Amino acid sequence: MLKFTTRPLSEFTDQPVDLNDVAASHGTLFVRDGVGFAGRGVAIRGPVDAVRHALSTAAVHDSVDRPGSSGVAVGWHTFLGDSTQLIVPRVTVGKSSDGAAWVTFVDDAAGEVAAVLQHSDSVPNGGATFTIRPGVDVDTYLNAVGAIREAVRTGRITKAVIARDIVVESSTPIDVHALLKRLKASFGSSYRYSIDGFVGASPELLVSRNGDEIASHPLAGTTPRTGNPEVDARLAVELRTSSKNQIEHRVVIDMVHETLLPWCSYLDWQPEPEVIAVANVQHLGTRVEGRLSAPFPHVLDLVAELSPTPALGGHPRDIALGLIAQHEGVHRGRYGGAVGWCDRAGNGTWAVAIRCAEFSADRRSARLYAGGGIVAESEPTAELAETQAKFQAMLAAIVRP
Repeated sequence: MLKFTTRPLSEFTDQPVDLNDVAASHGTLFVRDGVGFAGRGVAIRGPVDAVRHALSTAAVHDSVDRPGSSGVAVGWHTFLGDSTQLIVPRVTVGKSSDGAAWVTFVDDAAGEVAAVLQHSDSVPNGGATFTIRPGVDVDTYLNAVGAIREAVRTGRITKAVIARDIVVESSTPIDVHALLKRLKASFGSSYRYSIDGFVGASPELLVSRNGDEIASHPLAGTTPRTGNPEVDARLAVELRTSSKNQIEHRVVIDMVHETLLPWCSYLDWQPEPEVIAVANVQHLGTRVEGRLSAPFPHVLDLVAELSPTPALGGHPRDIALGLIAQHEGVHRGRYGGAVGWCDRAGNGTWAVAIRCAEFSADRRSARLYAGGGIVAESEPTAELAETQAKFQAMLAAIVRP
């Protein structure tokens, strides 16, 4: 049986602690705006049922009493939902939005805390050279977009997402710690994660649960950011008024609302989508918030119900997923699923697994993914350009010295 001990971070150090430094190159990380968790080592790893049982039956000595302070697991839920894996670190540093910070260690790991908190420098790319090649070829992608558009126009589906991948290869191992720092600088308000070679910066909240409070922030509909304020403002107006993007967005909001409502005593959402700007693109986003009815579901039960949303899959879901499998030519794996954390009480935060890279074991290559929603008005070359804009989030962070 696991035993968790949690004490305030101030008992271990009077120096500021960056969660990116705790995770470094080989730990685990899930953080947004400085709030989240970073861990080192592996106390237990496995499928969701086994790890949830281990968390719920663990012995706990917790002097902090915050969500996640009584033991936390981080992990992923794959795009197709065929695998949910969780990792409980041996040492975890947590930070909450009210400024509390703590260290949780398992069993005999108290002696490892000092090493975890010791600052270690990341290694820049230096003289590394990079090559970039497509995974699925561009013609396959363009043909898939055309096939999905035709399925929408003939009424088989309302929307489906088609993705493609590229592979970045480096002459030297890519330092994940340095990558996390670059992502923090450019995407600090995104959900940044590093879990078992899966690294990314997602702007999209799939679902969070804190006691009886529930929230989701679906994004769908995209336009570039140019860095020119006047041009970006014009593009934002065009995004708001685009029937193509409004249709794509509404399908997602309706599905999220309909899925969560049976769990809730009430559920509210913004009447009109807002424009959410990240470093390189702008999205339509609608925040959904509510209160859960007792007995409260575990956050992972909500993840399983929601994922994949139409923002990454399509609607109707089963038909869209069948068409994606038939035409896309990409094995998505963890891309398009969800990443996040949960605690023994079923609280947690899970982001949609986008703007991500899957690293090889030797860290000399990374596979990047990007996709877009296809509706009746979609144009294949415009969709290709949208994926190119989305790739830039991770691509620039990887190759930048």
